[in-house]
Amino acid sequence: MRWIILDNNQQTNAELEEFLNASLPKICVIGAGGSGNNTIERLTNIGVEGAFTIALNTDAQALIRVNADKKILIGKKTTKGLGAGSNPDVGASAAEESKDELIDLIKGKDLVFVTCGLGGGTGTGAAPVVARLAKEQGSLTIGVATLPFAVEGKKRIENALAGLDKLKKEVDTLIIIPNDKILEIAPDLPLNVAFQEVDKILTESVKGIVELITKSGIINLDFADLRTILSKGGMAMIGVGESNIEKGNDSRAMEAVENALTSPLLDIDITSSKKALVNVIGGSDLTIKESELIVDTVASKINEDAHIIWGAMIDDNLANKKVKVMVVIAGAHIPYLEEGYNSDDLKGMDLDIDSV
Repeated sequence: MRWIILDNNQQTNAELEEFLNASLPKICVIGAGGSGNNTIERLTNIGVEGAFTIALNTDAQALIRVNADKKILIGKKTTKGLGAGSNPDVGASAAEESKDELIDLIKGKDLVFVTCGLGGGTGTGAAPVVARLAKEQGSLTIGVATLPFAVEGKKRIENALAGLDKLKKEVDTLIIIPNDKILEIAPDLPLNVAFQEVDKILTESVKGIVELITKSGIINLDFADLRTILSKGGMAMIGVGESNIEKGNDSRAMEAVENALTSPLLDIDITSSKKALVNVIGGSDLTIKESELIVDTVASKINEDAHIIWGAMIDDNLANKKVKVMVVIAGAHIPYLEEGYNSDDLKGMDLDIDSV
């Protein structure tokens, strides 16, 4: 028999690693419906450190193609695996039918993300049910949802707004990504490419928030920091900016943060914000000075009494020594939701795009 003798340092390090692993927050990302499944597929493929991915759908044929850590066909009796037919009530009933299985997966999780595209049947109907179950289990529950392109039709937009109203009541914070705002960034994108861009932004947003607390970085956050900002955060929007300048004192940092704060996706009155989360990502040459400049710039633009937390991470794969900034602004006035989809906009819109 071969014996391995550990010295005190080795034993202490092993004990510390075991303790740290046990104390890490348990996180899962749940994608409901077609759009939510796309997010889960992308997250699973690129990898998100410290999170378990779950895909939910009422459409068996669509679900079988998804790459996820766990897949659940919800509402087998309700839909027979044939989808929700763009009916959110069917999506909600399917989730209720499968709630015991969902609770088993959610139980014990500290942080649960619920992602979906609002407007269809499964995501719009099931996401509020899943979020409610997560909160009932004591999880910090974050919704990340997209709003339809205007060309997707009146019925889909009406479904989305009704679903938005339900979902925001069941989560701690709801991050909204309006699809139409992508077209302001790149107006000439074909619609199918625009959908892919929305999915990319949604995925990177979730990954960025998760890895702020699970991945080693220059400045790390802990779960308590995240809970402070996102618990009772209300409605939120996200801005993402990247520098095009490779070097030049503070130039790349300023360009990245200004691009994030002026992003069409961040269609929010940031001066009224109550909370902000800032994630700074750069290559190995990213400095603390640059990171602090970015955070100070955000602080100067938002409500002076707002609570800000931030982290900074190294990504050696970030091209050309650029800097990337993600800003989540919560608890602020969102003109887009109050003025963007008014009754006049919905008149005469008869085109509807079916999706789960």
